[in-house]
Amino acid sequence: MALDHRIRLGLETLIESPPNLLRSARLGLLMNQASVTSRMEYASDRIASAFPGQLRALFSPQHGIFGEQQANMIESGHGKEAKLGIPVYSLYSETRRPTVEMLEQIDCLLIDLQDVGTRVYTFLWTMLECMYACAQHGVAVVVLDRPNPIGGEICEGPMLAPDCKSFVGGFEIPMRHGMTIGELAKLFKTSLNIDVELEVVPLQGWKRSMTFPETGLIWVAPSPNMPRFETTLLYPGQVLLEGINLSEGRGTTLPFEMTGAPFIEPSDILGPLNAFSHPGVLIRPIRFMPTFDKWKDQSCGGVAYHVIDPSAVRSVELTLSFLAACHQLYPGKVKWLPPPYEYEYRKSPIDILFGNANLRNRFENNKPITQTEIESLISFDLDGWRQTTESHRLYR
Repeated sequence: MALDHRIRLGLETLIESPPNLLRSARLGLLMNQASVTSRMEYASDRIASAFPGQLRALFSPQHGIFGEQQANMIESGHGKEAKLGIPVYSLYSETRRPTVEMLEQIDCLLIDLQDVGTRVYTFLWTMLECMYACAQHGVAVVVLDRPNPIGGEICEGPMLAPDCKSFVGGFEIPMRHGMTIGELAKLFKTSLNIDVELEVVPLQGWKRSMTFPETGLIWVAPSPNMPRFETTLLYPGQVLLEGINLSEGRGTTLPFEMTGAPFIEPSDILGPLNAFSHPGVLIRPIRFMPTFDKWKDQSCGGVAYHVIDPSAVRSVELTLSFLAACHQLYPGKVKWLPPPYEYEYRKSPIDILFGNANLRNRFENNKPITQTEIESLISFDLDGWRQTTESHRLYR
């Protein structure tokens, strides 16, 4: 059966028309299990075949090259790729930046990672660390672009505040940024004055209005708790729960698509939650029992989110409305989790996730939270963001 490929990936264009700087260059490749062609061929295999003898090392981001490891400081070790016989260096280990020993055996680092369109996803910041290291050691960087699965038109705030920078936010971008990983590489190089030789191999046929199903590509989970396209739509808001004592659904078959805690009664939460706006989503009261992570082996009451209109979903607003409903029904029971979180040992996890301290400060006030206040918490200068990114956009 023929597959309906509406776009051509940066990886596929690289194989067909390699940039001049790759000729005779010793290559490294930052990838994981989602780094595949439209026919499910791994980037490492295709590049090794297209550039015989040139691929010298693989690098993996958080979760490992096959996504075996769970989140938040659960590290992957270094290893060796059995088929190719080359080293695999973990960039989520004792280091999150390639060392000189790792880079001295390559002339060019290829980056082929599937981002999910949300600021706190660490793959962006692994790329940024690689750009810094490659600039320092004279290694070129080539980013093989991939689609933003939640599209390139809609953005959601808030913007990251400078005092909340961390490994889940290394530059001032909004929570849902509306950029591809290649476009962000261009933005980082210019805005942070990174003196690295950078080339981006763009997508062919991708439009900013496209969500992942419209690309004709097959979704491969880039991390163990990102199993479906629908997960990526809900993730910009639901990831905030990583800094709160509410389960974000880890330890279930639908992470980030459900939320709850043992102290929540499903029949009580729907009324207060439906007082807020949540376009594009139907909400169902449920009970669930995580097999690991928060509330392991405990029955949690909560809700499941069902996406019915991807273009309408605003997940940051949705998650804040759930928090507001819990704040109303269960005062004092929703707690902020303490550090460490993603190698930050002093700052509050919720602050570096949300991007500022406003959410924590507002919820620590005992007064009810309104729809207007939620909108104020997540507002940001959208026009300014678009002006900042305009010259770095590859797709119109």
